[in-house]
Amino acid sequence: MTIVEQRLAVISEAKSWLLTPFHFEACIKGAGVACGPLLIAVYRAAGVPVPAEVAHFPRDWHLHTSKERYLEVVEQYATRVEEPLPGDIVLIRVFKNRPFCHGGIVTTWPQVIHAADRSTVEYVDMSVSPLGKREHIFLSPWA
Repeated sequence: MTIVEQRLAVISEAKSWLLTPFHFEACIKGAGVACGPLLIAVYRAAGVPVPAEVAHFPRDWHLHTSKERYLEVVEQYATRVEEPLPGDIVLIRVFKNRPFCHGGIVTTWPQVIHAADRSTVEYVDMSVSPLGKREHIFLSPWA
């Protein structure tokens, strides 16, 4: 599979998760998923190397540490890039002076598919979303 085909497979798989309810630490399409498990499931289904699983962590882990746990895991499998291409990852620092704690999949920037807390897996336009005003970085498994 070429990189272009893999990128398209990532986006196609991410779309298949749309409307799956948010559920912390879950990863069952149509039943429940959180942002980290969504990334793992989507990239794995598209044949992109990802961790088998991530150890349990408390729901509010990011409020009690400055350690970049989420970023450290993603950086084992992806490299930071300046401009995202379809299928790349966006990580978001939701709370100022706290670690990156939310992630999504770029379809075509600024369009992102993510597991929205207390909602569902959805498209978000980062140019108009409050999330777009937060610090964010891009990473690519293909960089």
